[in-house]
Amino acid sequence: MKSYPISIKPFGERAVLVEWPEEVSESILADILDFMDAFKALKISGWEMSVAYNSLTMVYNQDHIDFQETKNMILGCQEKQSKSKTERVQHLWTLPVCYELEFGVDMEETAKTLNLSIEELIKQHTSHQYVVYGIGFLPGFMYLGGLPTSLEIPRRAEPRLKVQKGSVGLAGKQTGIYPQDSPGGWNIIGNCPVNLFDPSKKEPCFVKVGDKIQFESISKAEYKLHKIEGEVGIYEPEKVVLNA
Repeated sequence: MKSYPISIKPFGERAVLVEWPEEVSESILADILDFMDAFKALKISGWEMSVAYNSLTMVYNQDHIDFQETKNMILGCQEKQSKSKTERVQHLWTLPVCYELEFGVDMEETAKTLNLSIEELIKQHTSHQYVVYGIGFLPGFMYLGGLPTSLEIPRRAEPRLKVQKGSVGLAGKQTGIYPQDSPGGWNIIGNCPVNLFDPSKKEPCFVKVGDKIQFESISKAEYKLHKIEGEVGIYEPEKVVLNA
């Protein structure tokens, strides 16, 4: 596994920002995840880490930090990481989406802007596998990279005050699912009935950074069925181990 150069910057009194080369790359993401595994192996309590595309925010929740001391620790960890190989299980999750216009409130306008038919837009959106590059903004909100250039579209000029839970949207080079009702400016093309974040579970979000997502078009009847299955706790998203 290739190891990339990193830069380390102060991020307040309790945090540092570690940055990898500024590009969206599965190889860079794998390097970040390998570093996180190596750092966790040090078993230093008090640290929380959050990954996003080509950066890692490291927050020490017990006290302020000495930046130079922390920087040296991170560089030492990276050096050890480069000498070992991490075996990580990666899953491909298939998530159902209903693209009916009552859910895809921006579908017609989005298709027109992209110069695609609605059918072609759905076909393209469901034909690709998207890498989970980060989870944040809202608990369970996945930042999915790998959107084909033909589906790239700017955010809405006027964000909505309320976007419905489960809404599937497009914005820039990304696609994603709103895990709860919230304000948002993405172009909404459908809705996913799967509950992506459940704080009552040991692992509230079943998807992990580094996994992949593929969408499957479903009917309104199937949407209602999966919604009920999710509410009673019997719905299990389809998954495949990619690196078994």
